[in-house]
Amino acid sequence: MAVIVIKGDDDTLVGQAIQATVNELVGDGDRTLMVEELTEAVYLGETNEASLAALINAAQTLPFLTGRRVVVGRNLGLFSKQAGVEPLVQLLDNLPDTTDLVLVWEKASSSQRLPAVPKTLQAALQSVGAETVDAAPSGRGRKAFLDERLATAPVRLDGSARKAIADRLGDDLGRLASIFETLVSTFGVDTPLSADDVAPFLGTAADVPPWELTDAIDSGDVALALEKLDRMVVGGERHPLQTLATLHNHYQRALKLDGAPVLDERSAAAYLGMTGSTFPAKKALSLSKRLGPQRLARAVGLLAQSDLDLRGATGIDGNTVVTILVARLAHLSRSAAR
Repeated sequence: MAVIVIKGDDDTLVGQAIQATVNELVGDGDRTLMVEELTEAVYLGETNEASLAALINAAQTLPFLTGRRVVVGRNLGLFSKQAGVEPLVQLLDNLPDTTDLVLVWEKASSSQRLPAVPKTLQAALQSVGAETVDAAPSGRGRKAFLDERLATAPVRLDGSARKAIADRLGDDLGRLASIFETLVSTFGVDTPLSADDVAPFLGTAADVPPWELTDAIDSGDVALALEKLDRMVVGGERHPLQTLATLHNHYQRALKLDGAPVLDERSAAAYLGMTGSTFPAKKALSLSKRLGPQRLARAVGLLAQSDLDLRGATGIDGNTVVTILVARLAHLSRSAAR
């Protein structure tokens, strides 16, 4: 009996993790006889009322013409409340030895964000020694995830090739598997490759997370900030108003901390009402101190004018408005560093 939890909010990476996990569990067995996969549509049924009954039934069913069953429960983010996962908690206490259970904690179609796993389910999973696979890690974990995949690629990538792939992929790690497949089909397995070799196969530069844009602006690097903005607009297909909202939130935090009775990132996070990591609060506090009241007021003024321009105050197109805004904000940060 194996219990494996796959977590993530990137559909491509989650799908790849499921495929790899199921392949390992099935081995040389007959997949058509061994594997049963259940999705949100099954949980909702005709009544549109979410229930885990079908998953519980599948996990308790004995194998037929094979020694084991692999049951995959997808879209479990649909059950974000403690009461909703109670049947699953009870199942884990009495899971048949012939069932390998793969639980996929991913968003439901009606959810914008992936909810946290209820505490009772976390405890039950821990008690049975469940293995967790983070299919779409964030922050430093995301970099480590990418570094590991590049280091174990089916072709031998030198430092320049790894950097070229990482830079081009940005936040879209789901493309990595297809890039590897293309490189193997073109050059063969275990072939040493450089940046020049892989460049033609990397496609359009992908999206980057918003913090890469704000970090570039805060550093005062105009060229880098505009490059990150272009990645978000082209690769991420972000609307100018989305980018403006990101920048507004970034500077609003710094403005709130201007003159506030805070001494460090923890007190800054508490003052801003932020939970979890205090790193964003640390960035906001640093930005507030570096810019000071006058430059913060200037930044807010630029944001306000851009908001008006995006809503029709000027004939300039939205992407140009945001490009000018990003360049001006980066120049503002550069002037603060002098």
